[in-house]
Amino acid sequence: MSSNHELISIEMGLSHDRFEYHLNRLEEWLRFPSVSADSKYRADVMACAGYTAQRLRDIGASVSVAETPGFPVVIGRVMVDPLKPTVLIYGHYDVQPPDPWNLWLTPPFEPSRRDGQLYARGVSDDKGQIYCHMAAVEELLRQGPLPVNVIFMIEGEEEIGSPNLVPFVESHARELGATVALVSDTPMIAKDRPSLCTSLRGLIYFELQLRVLSGDLHSGQHGGTVPNAIHSLVSVISKLKDDSGVIQIPGFYDEVRSLSPEVSESLNELPFDEASYCQTLGASHLVGEPGFHPYARRWYRPTLDVNGIWGGYTGEGSKTVIPAVASCKLSMRLVADQNPDVMIEKVKAYLRQICPEGLSVTVKEPGAMPASVSTEHPAVRAAASGLEIAFGVKPVFQGEGGTIPIVAEFKRILGLDTVLMGLNLPDDGIHAPNERMSLANIRRGIVASMAFLTEYGKSKAL
Repeated sequence: MSSNHELISIEMGLSHDRFEYHLNRLEEWLRFPSVSADSKYRADVMACAGYTAQRLRDIGASVSVAETPGFPVVIGRVMVDPLKPTVLIYGHYDVQPPDPWNLWLTPPFEPSRRDGQLYARGVSDDKGQIYCHMAAVEELLRQGPLPVNVIFMIEGEEEIGSPNLVPFVESHARELGATVALVSDTPMIAKDRPSLCTSLRGLIYFELQLRVLSGDLHSGQHGGTVPNAIHSLVSVISKLKDDSGVIQIPGFYDEVRSLSPEVSESLNELPFDEASYCQTLGASHLVGEPGFHPYARRWYRPTLDVNGIWGGYTGEGSKTVIPAVASCKLSMRLVADQNPDVMIEKVKAYLRQICPEGLSVTVKEPGAMPASVSTEHPAVRAAASGLEIAFGVKPVFQGEGGTIPIVAEFKRILGLDTVLMGLNLPDDGIHAPNERMSLANIRRGIVASMAFLTEYGKSKAL
């Protein structure tokens, strides 16, 4: 833990004027409509990559802009001493589409400050969070040499699945050598309660299509004699989980780790109000595997969800047909030790067992591995110290039900563990209209990053 003197030094490095300076720079960045998913924004995404590179140069980094088949990866380096730890800081400059535009109270690419919040598309996911680290490096450099080496890697395709990032990391592994990675793309547990994420779930994704007839038929002429594709597909789906939510695929849970006593105890210490949670989501009640805390079901247990289903006639009015074809999208979140390739084969084997003729199964994209990091890792301890300095309260450790594929790839390709230091809040509206980030959290995020880099610079574990 830092001394009070060090804390005062860090706080003095971020005066009101300096914070205002950083907010202005962040707002400049947010004005770029860097929507990677829509080709009409291509020039804007490229311009945003250029701004990202210039901003890194302004803070004192040596910068390279690496072209990919899609959008560039911007690399910024501040290397002070090969004997010091090196932190690889990852983020993305692309953002989600702003639609529906009419639900925004202020234009999505014209940043607006109100009620202690900064509103704009991408402010929370992920420009505001990665900017906290850029600002921290700039402020520390104003005080003297950095306590660590830093490599920024900021890409422009995260919101479309980062199709070119893994090949880039594989081909530049030597240049990206570090001792730990740092990612801020996860939420805090609650307002004024910082948290560090120590696990991410993996992901596998399927599309199922079931054809039982050569074409749709009249339900009056043929009803009662031929199969209905929707009925058949729903029957298949109903066999994937039982009524209590337990997944029925043979061997699905074989590699799932039991929760340690420490994790189980920590879950009970985290703030959770079931009634408030249900009210916020508009849910009448919670579901899931019996015997597990809701946080355990969200973070440490695998899941299976139907993401969409279609078939037959869904237009206005009636059309009494027997559907020939029905389809659905299906995803499964995986936890530690569940290998996506192994799980894909288990799922396909079970579907072959329970499905009628005519089912085709497509694996939509490569599976993403789950990832975890020990709470005893020196960088995690340094991050906890940094968050406590910034927020004035000890952070809690939590899991995250979502997937950040690059975290597992950092481990596979570069051998790096990743510190997941989320700085936004669960209700910041990422991917939705009126996305926001608390001005207080932006300031605290800068201070937390400064403190983290300072603390980790003292680490002997290289």
